[in-house]
Amino acid sequence: MNPIRMTLLGAGLLACLSCGKQEPAGKPATAAANDSAQLQDWPALKSSFAQDPAIEARVAEILASMTLEQKIGQMVQPEIKSITPDEVRRYYIGSVLNGGGSWPGKNKHATVQEWLALADAYHDASMTTDAKIPVPVIWGTDAVHGHSNVFGATIFPHNIGLGAAHDAELIERIAEATGQSTRATGVDWTFAPTVAVAQDARWGRTYESYSSQPALIREYAAAYVKGMQGGLDGDGNVVATAKHFIGDGATDGGKDQGNALVTQAQMINVHGQGYYGAIEAGVQTVMASFNSWNDVAAGKDYGKMHGSRDLLTVALKEKMGFDGFVVSDWNGIGQVPGCSDDSCAQAINAGIDMVMVPDAWKPFIANTVAQVKSGEIPMERIDDAVTRILRVKLRAGLFERKPSASSHAGKPESLVHRDLARRAVRQSLVLLKNDGGALPLKRGQRVLLVGKSADSISNQAGGWSLTWQGTDNTNADFPHADSLAAGLRERLGEANVLLRDSAEGVDPASYDVIVAAIGETPYAETNGDIVPSDTLAHSRRHPEDLAVLKAAAATGKPVVTVFLSGRPLYANDLINLSGAFVAAWLPGTEGKGVSDVLVAGADGKPEHDFRGRLTFPWPAVACPKADDKPQFALGGGLGYGDGGSVGKLAEDSATSCGEATALPIFNRSDIAPFSLRMMAGDAEQAVGADLNRTVRWPDAKPALQVATVQINTQQDAKEVTWLAPARFVARNPSKNNLAAMARAHGAVQFDVIVRQAPIKPVQFTFGCGAGCGASLDLTAAFSGDAVGRKQTVKLPLACFGKLGADLSGVDMPFGIAADAPFAAAFTNIQVVAGAAEDADAVKCAR
Repeated sequence: MNPIRMTLLGAGLLACLSCGKQEPAGKPATAAANDSAQLQDWPALKSSFAQDPAIEARVAEILASMTLEQKIGQMVQPEIKSITPDEVRRYYIGSVLNGGGSWPGKNKHATVQEWLALADAYHDASMTTDAKIPVPVIWGTDAVHGHSNVFGATIFPHNIGLGAAHDAELIERIAEATGQSTRATGVDWTFAPTVAVAQDARWGRTYESYSSQPALIREYAAAYVKGMQGGLDGDGNVVATAKHFIGDGATDGGKDQGNALVTQAQMINVHGQGYYGAIEAGVQTVMASFNSWNDVAAGKDYGKMHGSRDLLTVALKEKMGFDGFVVSDWNGIGQVPGCSDDSCAQAINAGIDMVMVPDAWKPFIANTVAQVKSGEIPMERIDDAVTRILRVKLRAGLFERKPSASSHAGKPESLVHRDLARRAVRQSLVLLKNDGGALPLKRGQRVLLVGKSADSISNQAGGWSLTWQGTDNTNADFPHADSLAAGLRERLGEANVLLRDSAEGVDPASYDVIVAAIGETPYAETNGDIVPSDTLAHSRRHPEDLAVLKAAAATGKPVVTVFLSGRPLYANDLINLSGAFVAAWLPGTEGKGVSDVLVAGADGKPEHDFRGRLTFPWPAVACPKADDKPQFALGGGLGYGDGGSVGKLAEDSATSCGEATALPIFNRSDIAPFSLRMMAGDAEQAVGADLNRTVRWPDAKPALQVATVQINTQQDAKEVTWLAPARFVARNPSKNNLAAMARAHGAVQFDVIVRQAPIKPVQFTFGCGAGCGASLDLTAAFSGDAVGRKQTVKLPLACFGKLGADLSGVDMPFGIAADAPFAAAFTNIQVVAGAAEDADAVKCAR
């Protein structure tokens, strides 16, 4: 019998096999998606919220009392860093949000009482305007796996792990708990659930998808909305959001914010399923997606979702019958052709009701008022948008209660749901190999615990955890949490768990078994993308994990690998080095949920079985294609009662998946193996990954100041101010051979906005080791009308070759050398094939 068993119900529906008896077994996904598999158009749906005549009459009364400025104010959502309560009052603001890694007073450790105080302040301000009928503000947040932006809150497994649990009741309980946590801080709206049907594991948001199969997502979407919203009259209920509409999981090559090249039938029958479940369950808001959609087969290019009336109005509102409001994503309107972050009549006309303009909200209000007065935006469209916003606010009871009115408000204990999270971790684990009965671990065994994730709650939690990317966190940032190390020590005894980085240098006689906790490190959107030319081999991006397992296997002791990841990855080399291999996904703050399943009870028998089953295929090769046979298929996973041997797996030595068209260096954060660095004289220091701290360096006599700002999207750029002669560079500890890229007309390319024009020369420096390099003068490009506007600079590699640089050994492909006064922001640094032939590329000096 194949040890990886799979059952298919109907068309791709998954069953929970070999489920343990300790918790309620998850029900198989319903056949709802299969029943609608032949839909020819967007379906008419019936929401659990029927329109209430009394609410509709109240909406009409409020709308009739409002001025144009008051209506536009209701449609605006600034970020809390960029707006005060008094400004909420003065501009009649309808909503605020806190982005990932944004907290009251910019304090990562802000208390629940401090969150609540700010929520009350915004609410009180909104209710003391000079409007005839004041309208309460609604605060939105990314509570995507628990109230994950808040210090001390329980962080549940990411969606990919919850999908493996196959338990809709569990999802409903998690949503209910997240709602209570959210109300504790006074926030009344969450940007969840994500209902993307991820199709390519290269996508850095794969972990936000429950499954590659639509039926489970439809069931989960309904369960999540039911748990979070209820009837919107519960003390712990908050407004939910189905996101991102639509096709974010379908983009070509898994590129975040990319282009979905699928047919209308695929969009309706696969990628629409989560919205059908959410709308029927009564979801009150839908968030538009950054991606585009081109139905090539039909010859229909819908373009950016934020500007598509066919989808936001015709499909969603008219055909599906959604009567809540549509909110845009972070500066999403600025990506619509012809628009900017502070002006986009097309997006509003397309059906965006509330516009997320984190920073440029004041000019947006002025521009939108002018566009209505000129007739570019019809008043009927404004009235429809505000009607929808008022309807949701009245349904949610925001007019009757202030944030502090909830029984959960201000209570730290309402942030904590440890037993539920621990249960979720237990149910999410997928056992892919158990050769020779390496698991369960037995009481009395001495365990050597190795690997970078053995005692790292940050690695367990992943992205969207206290900070946006999940970086810049330590265990101290997660109170009410336990690492895997803590869990093993609790069950096996402190003296029986030896924690080391590696098995190297440790006497094998001092332990009986090795547990290696390895895997991906935190990332969120865009940063987590794997480019098409790269492989899905985990060992290529994290060779340190392969080294840990090789050292462990060399001891001859049984090796149990706990693999933390936000997606299925090619890992045959790692599996072959392991006696047992557990896909633990990103389990969140309850590491003891992992040890609950790994360690047997006092009688030597498992207390909890492995219940998780794959909802994504696990690749057999480093460069998988859609029609490749997977190593472990959908529904795959072992229980303790199954045979655990998978034999020797074939290993793929591919180091790339085709000719690279781009070499990414920096975009939001360093892209390994490169790192941004500051250099002054003989001193040098990495900029670091902290997105919320302004760095002044060196401490004694600063030469550079570096802060995180936005050029293209949220917190994507580094703004550098020169205070003295210094260099701002990107370096690789080894060297890159860019000769082939040069032959492909490659160029170093980056986006820049000059904040302060230079007086002294600014040089672009290109390095290839000691005594090797070249430079180009960019003073003119950074002066005059360049100040204050975004430009994309393209510097042909051939120029540096002509100046004597060795293109086969480049260690510093980007460097800016300047002196005060000069300031500029940089992002999207990369080497791009073909860019040297673009008309706007810099011409080499003759």
